[in-house]
Amino acid sequence: MGFIKNQFSSVIEWNENGAGVLFYKFQNQEIKKGSRLIIRPGQDAIFLYNGRVEGIFVEDGDYDIESDIIPFLTTLKSFKFGFSTPLRAEVLFINTKELLVKWGTKNAINLPAPGLPGGMPIRAFGTFNCRVAAHEVVIEKLAGIRQTYTVGDVKERIIASLDQLLMSWISKEGRDMFNLQADARNIAKGIEGELDADMRTLGIGISGFRIESFSYPEEIRKMQEKAAAQSMVGDMNKYTQMAAADSLGKGGAGAGMVSDMVGLQMGMAIGQQMVNQMNAGGGNMAGQAQPAAQGGAGPKFCPNCGTPTTGSKFCGNCGTQLL
Repeated sequence: MGFIKNQFSSVIEWNENGAGVLFYKFQNQEIKKGSRLIIRPGQDAIFLYNGRVEGIFVEDGDYDIESDIIPFLTTLKSFKFGFSTPLRAEVLFINTKELLVKWGTKNAINLPAPGLPGGMPIRAFGTFNCRVAAHEVVIEKLAGIRQTYTVGDVKERIIASLDQLLMSWISKEGRDMFNLQADARNIAKGIEGELDADMRTLGIGISGFRIESFSYPEEIRKMQEKAAAQSMVGDMNKYTQMAAADSLGKGGAGAGMVSDMVGLQMGMAIGQQMVNQMNAGGGNMAGQAQPAAQGGAGPKFCPNCGTPTTGSKFCGNCGTQLL
C-alpha cells in the first residue's frame, strides 16, 4: 500500500491499494509545513498525538493541515510550524465501507447423530459483512499494535470460533440433521448475533451472516438422492415412464428397446379396448355378422343355366342345387 511517496511528501492520503483493509496507519510521523490531507469517500481520518486521539475528520475533501486541521485538534491548536519543527503526529485512516467476506469451514464438523457413533461430518459455506463500528475501540485494541487490519484478520478470528457456534446452533432441539438447508436462515441469525458481540470487543461489527450451503458426506448425499427418487417414482408405472424418458433422451440401443416396449404396451391397450367394446355389444354383433357370412357363401348366378340366384339354395329355372 503506497500511503505517501516519501518522507518529505506534502500530501497525506490513503489510496486503498490493498483490498479489504479496515484501517491503515500513516507511517511517517513528521508532518511538515504546507502538507495537505486528502480524505476520500468512504474514509475517516483520525489524528493521534502521543497515543491520544486529537481529532476525527469524517468529511471527504482536500484539507490544508495548518489552516484546516490543526485549529480543530485538542492539544495542538496553538502548534506553529517552524523551519525545522515538523508536527510529529500519527494519522489513522479508517475504511467506513461495509465489506463482504466469503467464509468456509476448514475441517468437517462432526455433529451428533443417531446411529452414527462418530457423528455426522458436514461442512458449511457462506458470506458475512463487516465494518468498523467504534473508532475509539479500534484505536485502543488494534491500532496501537497493528499497522493495518484487514478482512482476512476478521475472517481468521471468526473461523476460529465458527465450528463451535455451528455445532451449538445446529444441535438445537428439533432440527433435522439431514435437511439443515431448510433452517439455514435461523441458524445463521443465531450465529450472527454471537459473532457480532465477539467482534465488537475489537471495534468491528458483523452486520450480516449467511449460510449458502451445507455439504454432506458422499454416502449421505447418495442416500438423499435415492430417497428423493423413490418418493418421486411411487409405483412401477411412473418408474417405467421415467426410465423410458431417460433412455430416449440418451439415445442408442436402449432408446430402441424402450420404444418397442412402449409400442407393445400401446398395442395391448388398443386390443383390450376392442375386446371390451365387443363384450359390451353382446349377441347383437354376433347375430349381425352371421347373415352376412351366410349371404356371401353362395353364387350370384346358377352355374348350369346362368339364372340369377337371388340368395336361394336351388335355381328357380333349372332346379340345380346352389352350394
